[in-house]
Amino acid sequence: MNNISPLATVSPAAKLGDNIEIGPYAFIDADVEIGDGCRILPHAVIFQYVRMGRNCTVFPGAVVGAIPQDLKYDGEVSYVEIGDNVTIRECATINRGTKASGKGVTKVGDDSLIMSYVHIAHDCNVGKHCILVSYVGIAGETDVEDWAILGGGAKAHQFSRIGAHAMIGGASKINKDIPPFVLAGRDPICYCGINLVGLKRRGFESSVIREIKDIYDTIYFQGYNITDGCSKVEAGFPQTPERDQILSFIKNSRRGIIRANDIKERGDIE
Repeated sequence: MNNISPLATVSPAAKLGDNIEIGPYAFIDADVEIGDGCRILPHAVIFQYVRMGRNCTVFPGAVVGAIPQDLKYDGEVSYVEIGDNVTIRECATINRGTKASGKGVTKVGDDSLIMSYVHIAHDCNVGKHCILVSYVGIAGETDVEDWAILGGGAKAHQFSRIGAHAMIGGASKINKDIPPFVLAGRDPICYCGINLVGLKRRGFESSVIREIKDIYDTIYFQGYNITDGCSKVEAGFPQTPERDQILSFIKNSRRGIIRANDIKERGDIE
């Protein structure tokens, strides 16, 4: 049984699952699908063409599914897809995709936390278990891979990529791609070491963490350019999922990856 406030506006063309809560003055448009166990709190807005999974919570003032803030948008049908167990906090905005991108959909993956005043622009793809801290803004067609964390107020240029398990410092200006497993921050943004705490928390073995660090030491701190550094890694390190993930990310970067800090970051790995 659903708990829908009589003060909410819910289109009869919306498809609602079971055990859904919709608070006063919330707005649910037509062509919306909301999965079981979701909570749409007072004054939240869900516009057309949103597909939301199970057990999500949308806080007051959040707007999901507004049309893109993109002059190429021409009124076409496009979508927002939200996974399971996603929390969207106060006044966050998630815009629909565009046909011009060739995608037509903006995605947020399972178990992600979108904090207050975050903006996710058209055709972005936010992976699973991501955290976008308050006031983060990611411009159109930005990809944020699984387990990445963007610190408060960070801003990403359009077409940027943030790799899996990366951690970005607050207020960072992301104008280059951020490879997987790294810490990035400062101004201009640069490589600041690997995300040691995050990797330990997620169960990475010490030997794997050491390998990741050694790979980035080779790429950044042995005097090679990025291309030659990657060649040295490919030739000198055994094939592992982490090695291949790093090399694939760098080789497929359209914007180029961040550079190293002037001073090599150090730290013991147990």
